[in-house]
Amino acid sequence: MPFRALVAALVAALATVAGLAASPLAAQQAPPDYAAAMHAAHGSETPSASPAARIQPRTAVTSEVVTYGTLDGKALKGVLARPSGTKGGPALIVIHEWWGLNDNIKAVAARYAGEGYTVLAVDLFGTTASTPDSAMKLYQAAMRNVPAGERNVAAAIAWLKQAGATSIGAVGYCFGGHWSLRAGLVGGTDVKAVAIYYGAPITDAGALARLKAPVVGFYGALDTGIPVDSVRRMQSVLTGSGRTMTMHVYDGANHAFANPSGRAYDAKAADDAWGKALAFFKANLR
Repeated sequence: MPFRALVAALVAALATVAGLAASPLAAQQAPPDYAAAMHAAHGSETPSASPAARIQPRTAVTSEVVTYGTLDGKALKGVLARPSGTKGGPALIVIHEWWGLNDNIKAVAARYAGEGYTVLAVDLFGTTASTPDSAMKLYQAAMRNVPAGERNVAAAIAWLKQAGATSIGAVGYCFGGHWSLRAGLVGGTDVKAVAIYYGAPITDAGALARLKAPVVGFYGALDTGIPVDSVRRMQSVLTGSGRTMTMHVYDGANHAFANPSGRAYDAKAADDAWGKALAFFKANLR
């Protein structure tokens, strides 16, 4: 082919590729911007606990700060909550929202401990956020380094096993809902149950192949940041490969409906989800 004809062909090919990149189909195939969606959902909020956030554990609980591992030379510190006077038994990893490991999540951990679980509330940020802007930055930083987050969660699983956990489950909210799912991927057969509260799904079959645990998901029908249809795609992948995922979708509820420190709090939906989550863990953790 003459040189000028070759150049013309290359220019045409590049123009075609550029046109495809700008096409609506290419835009639809781009990964969702969950950080922006979360900012829209929480844009007018601050993580200030309401009276509903102070639901007391059903039985006496002790809580303490523990170091559950190291990552890149830094100590990983979380909150360990467990029924007073007990050690071992079934355990839960609780993973925070995009606000970080704040008082609201510590209260959630204590409430699970009041149901008989040893609970480790992990910290994937190393700090907390007080505004939606700072929360979004923490969210984005964590999602830019997924391998580090997975090593963090793996350290928590190993720590609980060493502490005498007879079985381990994971539960997370918002940002943490996605990461409770990743805890299941990281833990493999060591994680026996995964509960997701309005967390971003993973739909890639190859990535989900690591997951061995049954999954339960809790979502608000009005959540536009993480549409229910996107989660159903993940459910389809899981059930199509022999795994179990149960979804509970609450009409009239929005993203973060179970967060009592947020404006979207829906007490009826939150209470129902709490009861279903406890039943799920009771059935799968021994």
